[in-house]
Amino acid sequence: MMTEQFNFDISLIFAILNGKVSAAINRKLFRNFRLNNMDITPEQWTVLLFLWEKDGVSQQELCNATFKDKPSMTRLIDNMEKQNLVVRIASKEDRRANLIHLTRFGRSLEECARRVVNLTLEEALEGVTKEELRVSQEVLKRVFMNAKN
Repeated sequence: MMTEQFNFDISLIFAILNGKVSAAINRKLFRNFRLNNMDITPEQWTVLLFLWEKDGVSQQELCNATFKDKPSMTRLIDNMEKQNLVVRIASKEDRRANLIHLTRFGRSLEECARRVVNLTLEEALEGVTKEELRVSQEVLKRVFMNAKN
């Protein structure tokens, strides 16, 4: 379909697609983590979430799962190590590679962090019906697939 067929505000569409919604939700999530005495960022949350499901993965696997490049992930993991959330352990199969493991403290945050994230999503989705959400998800998935190629 050609965009001329639509009557919409192109700046609004671009703002949505370029991450304005994501940035707003991340700011809200950051505030909600702080309100619940959690010293983690939304970026750290994405890494923790992956590790809670599959602990002991390579940095590259985390990059792939979170759509981050290696230098960004290195900085993120460095900060998470300083906060005692994760630890790097040399891989037994490939000594050049480190596997990222949760610490006991990192594991202990799961229940509270999931609760805060669910609350944040409920706040962000207030007034949005399940049908509107389903349609939005389908549209954004299609846009993502079109842009990916």
